[in-house]
Amino acid sequence: MSISDILLLSFVQSATEFLPVSSSGHLILMEKFGFSNQNLLMDISLHLGTLIAVLAFFYKDILNILKNFYKKSQEQKLLFHLIVATIPACILGYFFNDIIETTLRSPIIIAFTSIFYGCLLWAADKFFPSQKSIKDISLKEALIIGCAQALALIPGTSRSGITMTSARFLGLNRVDSAKFSMLLSIPVIALGAFYMLFKSASNGTLTPEIISNLSIGIVSAGIFGLAAVWFLIRWLKTASFALFAIYRIILGIILLCIFL
Repeated sequence: MSISDILLLSFVQSATEFLPVSSSGHLILMEKFGFSNQNLLMDISLHLGTLIAVLAFFYKDILNILKNFYKKSQEQKLLFHLIVATIPACILGYFFNDIIETTLRSPIIIAFTSIFYGCLLWAADKFFPSQKSIKDISLKEALIIGCAQALALIPGTSRSGITMTSARFLGLNRVDSAKFSMLLSIPVIALGAFYMLFKSASNGTLTPEIISNLSIGIVSAGIFGLAAVWFLIRWLKTASFALFAIYRIILGIILLCIFL
């Protein structure tokens, strides 16, 4: 892959991993316009880059969790909730990911899911109260958000979008909805990246040239991902999710116009 292709894929994948928009929808559009060079190894580098980005942005929160996980505290409670919320996606992903990718990765399905979940995000953000902080999440609510995250296996749903939407429906404020969603992305991204890395290494496909491309992908995805997280948190401190909901709806309409 050329450096320009790597940078473009890094930007699209990293931004759409954290912003509540559909990454699959954007990748379908990229394929439509000739950018179809994404592969397993590039997926690895983008996953590792976005993982580094979220770890870097929330390093203080992560250090607090690690320092206090062994004693009864808010950090221990948050860690337990993140673990519980990760389980549904891991179970469904293990059993159904290949089936979903082969049967549901259709531009039309992605268009409709992008529009539907865009409307759902707008409704959750506009009509439900936002009084709770991340410390107020109960075990049941964490599990609900985790089940919502599992729906992101369906292309066009958006992992960050559906988790933020469910958090808003449960009354979590905007910033903490995004924060919980991003912290919840850490185990999912890490498991996916290291599984793919192990698979590639065991197949003997890591050559010096490929490692060089992986490095570029990791660094660029990390930078773009960090910028996306910073932008979203800063945006939500003073504004709503309406911009992202509208964007999703427009994206879905564009996909329908192209592929119908």
